[in-house]
Amino acid sequence: MANTVLPPHYPHPPSTAPLEIAQNWLRAFSKALTNNPKSITTDLFLETSYWRDVVSLTSDFRTFSGFSNHIKPFLHSRADLFVPTSLKLLVGHDSKKPMITEVFPDLVFLQFAFSFDVSYGGKGTAIGRLVYTGVEEEGVAGWKVYTMFTCLDQLDPFVEKVGSNRPITPVFEPWDEFRRKQVEFEDRDPDVLIIGAGQTGLEIAARMKQLDIDALVIEKNPRVGDNWRNRYDTLALHDTIWYDNPPYLSFPSTWPVYCTAGKLANFLESYAETLELAVWTSTTVVGNARWNQEDKTWTVELERGDGKGRRVVKVKHIVFGTGFGGGVPNIPKVPGVEKFKGKIYHSSEFKSARNHKGEKALVVGACNSGHDIAQDFARQGVEVTMYQRSSTYVITARAVAMLLASFNESTMNQLDWVDRANASLPYHVVREIQQRVVPVFRGSGVDGEVIKNLEKVGFKTNTGPDGAGVFPLLFEKAGGYYIDTGGSEDIITGKIKLISGAGGGIKEFSDTGSGVVFQDGSSIEGIDVVVFATGFADAADSISPIIGPEHASKLHRIWGLNEEGELHSVWRDSGVEGVWVGIGNLAMCRYWSSVLALEIKGRLVGMLPEKY
Repeated sequence: MANTVLPPHYPHPPSTAPLEIAQNWLRAFSKALTNNPKSITTDLFLETSYWRDVVSLTSDFRTFSGFSNHIKPFLHSRADLFVPTSLKLLVGHDSKKPMITEVFPDLVFLQFAFSFDVSYGGKGTAIGRLVYTGVEEEGVAGWKVYTMFTCLDQLDPFVEKVGSNRPITPVFEPWDEFRRKQVEFEDRDPDVLIIGAGQTGLEIAARMKQLDIDALVIEKNPRVGDNWRNRYDTLALHDTIWYDNPPYLSFPSTWPVYCTAGKLANFLESYAETLELAVWTSTTVVGNARWNQEDKTWTVELERGDGKGRRVVKVKHIVFGTGFGGGVPNIPKVPGVEKFKGKIYHSSEFKSARNHKGEKALVVGACNSGHDIAQDFARQGVEVTMYQRSSTYVITARAVAMLLASFNESTMNQLDWVDRANASLPYHVVREIQQRVVPVFRGSGVDGEVIKNLEKVGFKTNTGPDGAGVFPLLFEKAGGYYIDTGGSEDIITGKIKLISGAGGGIKEFSDTGSGVVFQDGSSIEGIDVVVFATGFADAADSISPIIGPEHASKLHRIWGLNEEGELHSVWRDSGVEGVWVGIGNLAMCRYWSSVLALEIKGRLVGMLPEKY
């Protein structure tokens, strides 16, 4: 269970020497591991501390809350995986040096990091946060762990072939011959089949390529990037390019801070080509894949739409990189739809408001896509009304950039480290920090004026689940929020008209053929086009038809958080052997694709220990 409050009143100590304090703590921890792990007690950890592990010690994603009940038994049973003599404080780079971080005036962390080896053959990184208790104890000078994070970085000797580890001997090979070997798989089957060539599938494939994992990516669309290219013309990322930067190949420094969908689509196509990833476009799975328990493989029949016919492959792992909801639109079933004489789109099918000049539009949905599309209509002079069924969490793009301040232009070349530091705070801690940040942003802070003016015109806002803002909405619902890039101002000034509430939903399309009736009996008439910006279905809906009903029944829930604050199934065990799911924004895919590649490599070579 999660702590209910952040650790109480741990401010600045009288004096600090971060390097010395971190060295003392690590020395005491290493000594305990060497002599007797059972001697690790609350002289090193708060009773209310957290430990998050990503693969290194649990072969899973786990967050343990509370020293005596969870962390202590975990350490006692897995201490043999640590190589105590290998624990080394990281001090070589400014961002890794022990440092004092003031989260709030009454909450000050001493953040430090150390590397470690695991006994099964590999290396990891740990990031700890100490708080000053005011109680001087031998060796640690009153500082104790509030959070500890451990993650697996590599499996020996399988090192990513990047930087100084890349090959130095040139290989001269005709391009056609290279493609036949590396892309067409004419002489062998791949180890891994990745379904979906969006950013998720491509980044997973890129990570696997550097670990010498044979991976084939299939994409139903004719071109890589079509999943972005075919969306509405005004679609742009709501996160900065330095937050979304992909691994191995950076976005150009000339690009705008918020990348458009068209730019991203073309970049992904060039990304696949430049990194020489094996991608088959216009390719779909035929029927159900078949699992062979004896040799632990999936047999999958593929239909290639480029005239190359069918191909059967036997793979050890299938990774679904098909995105939130697997790209299956969630369209409400509204009675009387057959009466409507205008056009109806889901946001994934809508292209441009330019096609509807002189018409009257209704956009159903008040989150990111709903605002983007309504803005497009408004810019094109189309009379547009947004229907907001329930309240929305609104945060400005400027506020998001402040929350993600560690991702900036100066850290572009340190993203591997920044990603680890970002992942090192357990979700429950993030939530409780945000419960203090959200009221500040929404009150007199960066979002205050926008929120006040939205509420004046009837747009309903909220503070997110448990008052913790955008992060629980992302991790629990993958929606329910709007990152404001100008849509709020259009609502405030009336460029986008608003219907909010109206009884909590649409009752039916009206008999007039051009109207919608809401649950409270009110209606809107004269509508020519309706766009449902209502998100996507459950990701399992796109996975089940491929793995078949027997295996689909074993799938764990996909997305959403468990009691420990870890995502269900995503980037980890899905409940079905050899089946994996990758979902997330570009930044999430950048880090977690490396974790998934390590997990699968560990299973292919039989190195990872049993799950804790």
